[in-house]
Amino acid sequence: MEQQPAPAPAGGVDTAVETIFRIESPRIIASAARIVRDVGIAEELAQDALVAALEQWPRDGVPDNPGAWLTAAAKHRAIDLVRRRERYARKLEEVGRDLSLSAPHHVDEPADPDDIDDDLLRLVFTACHPVLAAEARIALTLRLLGGLTTSEIARAFLVPEATVAQRIVRAKRTLATKGVAFEVPYGPEREARLGSVLEVIYLVFNEGYAATAGDDLLRPALCEDALRLARVLAELMPKESEVHGLAALLELQESRAAARTGPGGEPVLLKDQQRRRWNRMLIGRGFTALGRADAVATGGPGPYALQAAIAACHARAHTYEDTDWHQIAALYGLLAARAPSPVVELNRAVAVSMAEGPEPALEIVDALAGEPALRGYHLLPSVRGDLLARLGRTEQARAEFERAAALARNERERELLEERARELRGREAPGR
Repeated sequence: MEQQPAPAPAGGVDTAVETIFRIESPRIIASAARIVRDVGIAEELAQDALVAALEQWPRDGVPDNPGAWLTAAAKHRAIDLVRRRERYARKLEEVGRDLSLSAPHHVDEPADPDDIDDDLLRLVFTACHPVLAAEARIALTLRLLGGLTTSEIARAFLVPEATVAQRIVRAKRTLATKGVAFEVPYGPEREARLGSVLEVIYLVFNEGYAATAGDDLLRPALCEDALRLARVLAELMPKESEVHGLAALLELQESRAAARTGPGGEPVLLKDQQRRRWNRMLIGRGFTALGRADAVATGGPGPYALQAAIAACHARAHTYEDTDWHQIAALYGLLAARAPSPVVELNRAVAVSMAEGPEPALEIVDALAGEPALRGYHLLPSVRGDLLARLGRTEQARAEFERAAALARNERERELLEERARELRGREAPGR
């Protein structure tokens, strides 16, 4: 007789269910969407599966493969929904049978060698349909693919949470009313959606690489999904330089993952990382992808290829002191020209500080003080605090780190910034 799993305490199971659902929700939604052809309904079916797990697992125990259980539960509900629709439509189908028999038979298109059987990729391309505004495409895909909350997406976009919530609701409604197919498009239509798809994958990876909120700095599952999708796209679209550029960037960034946190999950700064822990296989893959991006580029490297080239400079340096900061600063200058943004300019300031010193970098940072997009962005006062500390302006630096800590929503980043502030407080002159 097969042994049944033992019931577990409800509180612990509830936490396990929610954690598993957050990791598996993109696949659950994608599987259901392939059946019902509606991402909004698919998300509701995934939530129904979550409710079922919360009801059954405390009683029956957590299954051996909880992700598969949730996916199966959502798919069963999707199939039931389709069957109900079919029963409703059966009489109309019978009425129209004579017309369909007299019409030309539908012939399936031959299999396209570029096509791939990947529900997650279908989900990305569906959410990036041109009937949606660019901001809505990215917000919806981060919600569906990344499992991010509206507050996390708002943080990534640096916009109010209510704005993101409205974008997501309207996007799902638009896809449903327009009857957008759940598919990977072909030819020109695929290329038209590519920019949004790349940006979505990039933002999903970034959320996994440095979580905007919560107790952990890293969310490895998001990085893995984003990296996998970037690799799939690179195989799917071998002549697109920016696809290879994004793949290169993610490979190189992910290569540092094991060295970015300490034994207790605390952040380890780049200068303190043990480079022998960097993944040389991923670095090699990144260099290969960057070479492919350069080989097919027309009109110079794009923004993702430029960021990959910056990451490659770090990967080539055997020690932090060996880093070619002048080259990195120059690459950031090119990136600022190709894809100007306050965040790029802030990163350029960091590179300039290492190549030329903190004074010229502080001028760049101070020029960003009035940028609306950086209001509430904790890295702005963090960078400024570091520059002020290097200039010996200790009290001002401490105040900047304290301000950065107050703005940080990730617990690990907040702890690091508070520690920097405490270190500087100890260096201040007595009586001040």
